[in-house]
Amino acid sequence: MYDIEAKITLLKGNEKDLRKHKPVSSGYRPAHLIRDDYLTTGEHHYYDDVVLMPGETVMGTITFISPEAYPRTLWIGKVIRIQEASRIVGYAEVTQIFNDLLRKQD
Repeated sequence: MYDIEAKITLLKGNEKDLRKHKPVSSGYRPAHLIRDDYLTTGEHHYYDDVVLMPGETVMGTITFISPEAYPRTLWIGKVIRIQEASRIVGYAEVTQIFNDLLRKQD
């Protein structure tokens, strides 16, 4: 089951950081900075099984591996940093929340 739907952007790299130049597809499992003190892995699924190229933005879903560790931390419009180790490789803007455990209460 998917936890969220998001507008997912993969950053363009530079000559010193070649990892950012590689495209990714559904099944990609980077780290996500859910809270300032909590990174977790999430699996991406891009609509229409598109390949996400550096510099592009697509719609898709993310399934997190441990949502019970950070309940009530997401809201529509929140931007989550996508990382590979300490490198920021993209961003995901939350557009829908499917897992009520993650929905921040007003």
